[in-house]
Amino acid sequence: MATTPHFSDTVEPHHHRLTIDDADDVYVVGDVHGSRSALESLLATLDLGDDGIVVFVGDLVRKGPDSPGVVDLVRDDDRLLSVRGNNEQKILRGDKTPDWLRAGDRAYFESLPVAISFAECLVVHGGVDPDRPLDEHTAEDLLTMRAPRGDGYDGPFWYETYDGPHRVFFGHTVHEAPVVDDHAVGLDTGCVYGGSLTAYDYHADDVVTVDQSTTHEERTDAKIVTVG
Repeated sequence: MATTPHFSDTVEPHHHRLTIDDADDVYVVGDVHGSRSALESLLATLDLGDDGIVVFVGDLVRKGPDSPGVVDLVRDDDRLLSVRGNNEQKILRGDKTPDWLRAGDRAYFESLPVAISFAECLVVHGGVDPDRPLDEHTAEDLLTMRAPRGDGYDGPFWYETYDGPHRVFFGHTVHEAPVVDDHAVGLDTGCVYGGSLTAYDYHADDVVTVDQSTTHEERTDAKIVTVG
């Protein structure tokens, strides 16, 4: 039986445990960043049934051209769920106040859990520190984890030494291709930077990608991790 992740008393109220027993399809999708057209293309490719589930790793918004459109797509469909990303958190903190922000958007971002778990899997935006138990992680840790004993995109990255017990799905760190390991699955493949939007098919243990047709924001190669 899969072990349910448990966090500190502060973080646990923001952890949503998901039951997938009746789900025909389960997908986890990488950072969308306001790229509604790419998301629509991916969802059409997935062809989700009534009993399907899609979990997003956060950063639904900012940088791309249609953050409100992405929010509406996810918020209005009960089959689509998301954890909170650091870009939603920046808006909640008041660090960013985008001109597209509407009444109700902040409340929606506040409602997003910091972690979603199902079966043996854990979905967070940033990642986990392999050297600390989950109940010693703050919400900010889960939102922004990248190189806990390193230097940002210079690494070393948390998932390089993480060995469970949960299989962690994450975004936040941009990769040229998905990272699919036994204990970590990285799904931010730079959609908003001209890369692809990636979904992981839980039942098939495979990835589904759609290419972005437009680069909405430039990014240096130093901030895109080469896989392999």
